[in-house]
Amino acid sequence: MTNITGLLADAGIFVFLPWLLWRLMQRTIPVVVFPILIGILLAVVHAPVKDLGIPSLYGDEIGWVAVLVLAFTAGLEMWQHPGQNQSAGSGFPSPSLGRLLAGAVVALGAPFFIGSLLVWWFFLPLHGWQAPNATPLIAAASIGLCIAVSALPVLIGIVRELEPAQQPIGQLALKLAVIDDAALWIGLAILQFAARGSAALHGWSGLEFLAVALLAGLAMAGNLATRHVKNPPLWIIWATVPVYLVAGSWASMQLGLHELIGAYFAGAIMPPAWVRRLPVERVGTFSLIWLAPMFFGHSGLHINGDALTWPSVIASLMLVVISVITKIAAVWVFPPASGLSNRQALSVGALLQCKGLMEIVAATILHGHGMLSEFAFASLMVLAVISTVLTGPLFRLFTPGRRFTRDNLPSGDTASINE
Repeated sequence: MTNITGLLADAGIFVFLPWLLWRLMQRTIPVVVFPILIGILLAVVHAPVKDLGIPSLYGDEIGWVAVLVLAFTAGLEMWQHPGQNQSAGSGFPSPSLGRLLAGAVVALGAPFFIGSLLVWWFFLPLHGWQAPNATPLIAAASIGLCIAVSALPVLIGIVRELEPAQQPIGQLALKLAVIDDAALWIGLAILQFAARGSAALHGWSGLEFLAVALLAGLAMAGNLATRHVKNPPLWIIWATVPVYLVAGSWASMQLGLHELIGAYFAGAIMPPAWVRRLPVERVGTFSLIWLAPMFFGHSGLHINGDALTWPSVIASLMLVVISVITKIAAVWVFPPASGLSNRQALSVGALLQCKGLMEIVAATILHGHGMLSEFAFASLMVLAVISTVLTGPLFRLFTPGRRFTRDNLPSGDTASINE
């Protein structure tokens, strides 16, 4: 098979087929779920897709670039959220910065610590769960981080389609997800440094110091532009985007971290006023629907099909229970805004338990560095799919068609999820 033929087969199976299924199901399930499910199914049945040239060379490269763009736009999304002013004057409780940060710490920390402890205690002793290149503590923390993460890009898609009365809850969940998302990338960097031990800083050459200086320079340039160059010509902004993306990805790779980490932080340190003039939503949506599915499909295809046995499926379901309960309970016990009703707090937790593509990307990074076993990786991929599919039903369960906000605005049902 030629590379072009393989790319066409790749796109047919992991892009157009998922898009068709997504449309046939009236977009009730996030589009990102379908390529990963197809990849997992092909891996489990040991389908001879290599005879079709899958995964293809070009498909791998396109999917990889698309996920870099998604990580970059996730960083950009920190500075703009859809409908962020829709709750103004609604009477919905507005959280203080301190309460919001404390709520984010609890919403992320409780699932992380409880999940890591349960994984270390019950899962790692199981056959095949020991990570090849990490200590049990690092392996447990890696799985715990995947359990605790929230899917910012998917949540943005959900919130865009909520009824006006439900927007305040969605916006509150987005604020927490932004903090969770930043904590995810920081946590991934810390775990990779911890897994490498003293070797992480041993034998640094000039390139590593150059990478640190480059990241610092990008941050300083963004800060200076925010204060002194607030409204440059649009072409300058577009010319700056690839510079930040490439420089951030190269710097993190040079430091021994994953390129996606640098791509995310490169987007996060761009001048906010510049970011608001970019079509971040359209770029992210295009990459998510038409390019990144090959990455997600290949991620499912790369799992060890023999690892997805009934015990690992049961383990996945147990991880789902741990993930959903700890996330929702954390938000319910310590709501991120004072004055939230129990139902509103549970609704925020239902949105935040969504894993989406963030957990898939995180698990892929950790698995690639040998910090997750084949069994753990397969279980986490299944967890991401189930968690994402459950988001809509759980949200509707806690927010049925009744009065929703504190000023008794009527609530409609959750709309379909486009991302």
